[in-house]
Amino acid sequence: MSGEHAFAPDERPLFAGSPFSPSHPVGRRLGYFAIGMFLAATSTFGNALTTVNTGGVAGPLGLYAAEASALPAIYVAINASANLSLVKARAQFGIPQVTSFLLGLYALAGLVHFGFASFWAAVFVRAASGMAAAALITLGIYYLMQAMPPKAKPLGAVIGMGLSQLGTPLARLVPVEVLVDNGLWGLHALEVALALFSLALILALPLPPSEKSPAFAPRDYLTIILATAGLLLFCQIIGQGRMLWWSDTPWLGMALAASIVLLAAAFLNEASRPDPLVHFEWIGTWGILRFAAVALVMRLALAEQTYGAVGLLTLGGLNNDQLASLFAVVAIAMLLGIVAAALTLSERRIPWQVLLAALIIAAGAWLDSEATTLTRPAQLIMSQALIGFGATLFVGPALLYGFLRMIQRGGDYLVSFVVTFSITQNVGGLMGSALLGSMQAVWARNANNALAADLLASDPQVAARISGGGASLAPVLVDPVQRAAQGAGLLGQSVAREAAVIAFNDVFRFVAILALATAAFIFANILVARYRENTNDRS
Repeated sequence: MSGEHAFAPDERPLFAGSPFSPSHPVGRRLGYFAIGMFLAATSTFGNALTTVNTGGVAGPLGLYAAEASALPAIYVAINASANLSLVKARAQFGIPQVTSFLLGLYALAGLVHFGFASFWAAVFVRAASGMAAAALITLGIYYLMQAMPPKAKPLGAVIGMGLSQLGTPLARLVPVEVLVDNGLWGLHALEVALALFSLALILALPLPPSEKSPAFAPRDYLTIILATAGLLLFCQIIGQGRMLWWSDTPWLGMALAASIVLLAAAFLNEASRPDPLVHFEWIGTWGILRFAAVALVMRLALAEQTYGAVGLLTLGGLNNDQLASLFAVVAIAMLLGIVAAALTLSERRIPWQVLLAALIIAAGAWLDSEATTLTRPAQLIMSQALIGFGATLFVGPALLYGFLRMIQRGGDYLVSFVVTFSITQNVGGLMGSALLGSMQAVWARNANNALAADLLASDPQVAARISGGGASLAPVLVDPVQRAAQGAGLLGQSVAREAAVIAFNDVFRFVAILALATAAFIFANILVARYRENTNDRS
């Protein structure tokens, strides 16, 4: 293709490995837009099918809950670390070659899992899914940018990054029985079909060519190996710590020590290089640290939806199929958030967009904080729609803000930026679930103790509740002493359930306060920036 078209200087890519940007006819633009929408929206869908159905996946594989929770953690670690190598791989080998290889690997992993349904086969699939997702998100953004006129190309990044958030709500629309029937056959079939269909789309309408150049240095491989191993261990600690409990499992501490050593070794390898893969001195600047902190805290807050609301409804006895209507609304709200972000996008408005997103997420979390044991999806529609809207209003502009800061320093900082953003979003999401889950467990235990302390056997109401619970078992339990014991047990279960709901409400309030604090921090930075601009204008 490069021999058929002489590209103009303004059509050249900003970075090696990015495609040229020629003018396209309307039909081709529409094709790029449709493919970009599909690739971005389904990039995280395959892994989300496993994440939202962990219990259904664990059964056919014969896994304990903690072992099943290791699978999403593997995806997160590989997805976060993949960009260490993918940015340079695209520059050296080309976008089509790299993406086609990863999609083929993902499809192969799914096919292997058909014949060898085991934990290690599932690990292979999740690792391949993590690498493929990292490639597909970027590829979806490139396709969307090809569909845009030159001045509107940043919209491609905003739309593509927003669409990548749809994986979880879309996965909750798939009936569980479709996935777990006949030993997870449906899950594997969907993942293989997605990988092959994505591969067919990019072969049917390929991107314009990119400039290739040697990109890897020998010490890059050492950094990639050390950082990937360190992140794998760290993510396993985060993913399983809440299940096994942090202080009760010795190997978690040993894994944490090993991960620190590996990540420190990767840092020292980079710090001693004249041409590092990751520029830690740039990541350590105030502007990038501030960007990373806001991105990380917002991702922690967004765990209110993936862990908090779902955990509350699961406590009420609902399964994934009964949450479909709620997450259909969430998906629509996310699409509206993308539209709002795209329509209001400008470089000067980005901080205001992120500020508004934080306030919207705070409002949604606060609305959830009055939940009871009778709360059902219908009562959470407004709050979860707000959080879904806020998520996509935030993530696209945040990506663009960091990208603009990186452009000011040059293309050598692309890997540093992509890795920083990827870690804050992927590892941050895992950390959010671990943090909120741990807080909920501790607060539920405290609430349970407080409630139980007020339950005295001499209290007539307590005695009546125990008696009523025992009476309900009279048809199957003759012994009155055993009936009384079972009645007390039923009362204890009710108290534990109420305590868990109280803890979830405390978690929701914590998320609301966290989001409000983030909004206040952003607003303070806006005021400081305005003051500096005015001072510079007067001088």
